[in-house]
Amino acid sequence: MENLTQAEIGERLGLTRARVNRMLSEARHSGIVSIRLNSEFASCTELEHQLRERCGLDDAVVIPSPENPELVASLIGMAAGSYLSKFLEDKLPRTIGIGWGATLRETIRHITPAEYPELWVVSMMGGLSRGLELNTFEIAGELARRLHAKCSYLAAPIYASSKRSRDTLMAQDVYAEVLERVSNLDLALLSLGDLTPRSLLVRHGLPPDVGIEDLRAAGAVGDVLGQYLDQSGRQINHGINSRAIALPIEKLAKTPTVMLIAGGTNKAPVIAAALQGKIGKVLVTDEKAAAGALKLIGKQK
Repeated sequence: MENLTQAEIGERLGLTRARVNRMLSEARHSGIVSIRLNSEFASCTELEHQLRERCGLDDAVVIPSPENPELVASLIGMAAGSYLSKFLEDKLPRTIGIGWGATLRETIRHITPAEYPELWVVSMMGGLSRGLELNTFEIAGELARRLHAKCSYLAAPIYASSKRSRDTLMAQDVYAEVLERVSNLDLALLSLGDLTPRSLLVRHGLPPDVGIEDLRAAGAVGDVLGQYLDQSGRQINHGINSRAIALPIEKLAKTPTVMLIAGGTNKAPVIAAALQGKIGKVLVTDEKAAAGALKLIGKQK
């Protein structure tokens, strides 16, 4: 308690330094003396452990939540970009599928530029008809440029007007090559959407005949690749899911590594849903979102 060295303790008690060392070890082992790490990263490390143990994840990265919620996407993107750069170097995937969103855009900005000329980057979903920087086409293209990789687009809207239109569109020969790659991914990178006005899909992508209240009434808490899930991670009974021009969630589950990159307290429900639905083996998020998701998962069990 007085911050003495082992030599100073020995002098006061008439003991050798070695004896003091043994006594301190015994005190820690018995619980008389405890060492506690008072760091903002300590709670994050504990959350990572809980996510791996309770949700069966291969890995989890949890960063401290910033005071300003507007910084969540950029900070998670920094962590995810660093993690992904190391993953690419170690695993050398052949094909990467990618979704869209602000957090994925930030992730790509923080990936270490590299040379992977044999790598394919493929968009896993259709895009918006308007030229947003967050569109799936721009995001897939930017990742390919960063990695000097090849790129394929699913050049279609996110939603068709009906299931029949969707099936007819996807049966066209022009999509055969990209759909083959999307069905054989080594790594999938995706964010998760909620049902608040902060969601890009809610603001810009939903068909005019589908409203947020309709989705909530069907039990939706958020989307994965434009397909809406309930709190247990099951797809809701709503026609919107059969209209999505994207890799189906059941096929996504067959991808060797699915990395979920999402955060913010507004994303906790959909993160919990994705984890309960066994969508994803790696999660990069922030502390508040992780804690919120774990509480929701606990309530469901």
